Amino acid sequence: MQAATQLFLLAAQPEPITIGREWCAVLVIDMQNDFGARGGMFDRAGIDITPIERVVEPTARVLATARAAGLPIVYLKMEHIADLSSTGVVKHRPLGVGEEITAPDGRRSRILVEGTWNTEILPQLIPRENDIVVSKRRFSGFFQTNLDHVLKERGITHLIVTGCTTSVCVEATVRDAMYRDYRCVVLADCTAEPIGNNLPRTNHEASLLMMKTMFGWVSDSERFIEALAEKRHWNGGGGPAD
Repeated sequence: MQAATQLFLLAAQPEPITIGREWCAVLVIDMQNDFGARGGMFDRAGIDITPIERVVEPTARVLATARAAGLPIVYLKMEHIADLSSTGVVKHRPLGVGEEITAPDGRRSRILVEGTWNTEILPQLIPRENDIVVSKRRFSGFFQTNLDHVLKERGITHLIVTGCTTSVCVEATVRDAMYRDYRCVVLADCTAEPIGNNLPRTNHEASLLMMKTMFGWVSDSERFIEALAEKRHWNGGGGPAD
């Protein structure tokens, strides 16, 4: 007899979405020291990181709930090799990519270079033993990485998306996910964007509007946590629900 599939109905915009737990993973995009910690690349460049700091707590709650439910968690890290040959034309160079610094904990480190304090995941969101970490060199998590393979070999079709920054790496990853037929739900209070934060409509808001209109769905941490607590079952064999 075919095992029942556990479904949860997630309230979202532009409409609710039904998701099977076995088809769902949580993405954590670039929640690392260079973007979200004092002394990291953004902070050193004078960029206001408080929007990113604010999403750490709700993201931590989402991860705790997802782990308890057995959902895979995949971290994306923006980082380059030591000789910087992987940077291409990405506009991080004006922010000091590759520059040697002393990290807040006293270690020698380098901005946006792999294997350093700068590219470590924020301590409040540190990956656990069974979590997956994928390094990337460009804004999209799918560009020249094994992310698509990691998701497909686990049967993942739905992504709960968190991270920073909303209009750059989050949006780039969601766009590429949609091109590969993944269904993405972006959690608005678990994503952040410093650019345009003082505009009448922020880049964060504009990206969320674009994503819920064209590329997927938008919800929030509370609705995700509530939905995952509900247990529904489905014995059909027709594949993932929309």
